[in-house]
Amino acid sequence: MKISLVFLAAALLTSPVLAEDAPHAAPVAAPEGVAKNVSPDEAEKLLKDHPKTVVLDVRTPEEFAKGHIAGAKNVDFKAADFAEKVAALDKGKTYLVHCAAGGRSSKTLDLMKGKNFAALYHLNEGFKAWENAGKPVEK
Repeated sequence: MKISLVFLAAALLTSPVLAEDAPHAAPVAAPEGVAKNVSPDEAEKLLKDHPKTVVLDVRTPEEFAKGHIAGAKNVDFKAADFAEKVAALDKGKTYLVHCAAGGRSSKTLDLMKGKNFAALYHLNEGFKAWENAGKPVEK
């Protein structure tokens, strides 16, 4: 009986639901090499619950200047050294990756997959979806 109770306790303590709801727990991510797709509402909750998440905006600097998610890091997908900049990112951090509509960010995630990033999230339909959902934009 003790083994069953220990197993049950361990299962409850490591439950993704409990871990996700814990205020300081790391966000629950997709398996390594896979990005979890999130809606604007889910992305906003992720950023609120896990403020150390890095928003990686891969649009051009001109697009970024017109509006972006607060605190976002801009790495231009069209830059000649884009792949090197992505490879140099801190792999221990959690990233929410987006572009304008999802094409460039999907290709960015392909670069990031299998590179031992702690957690990857992809904003479905990109910054346009974020704006259309009425989420806050910084300029």
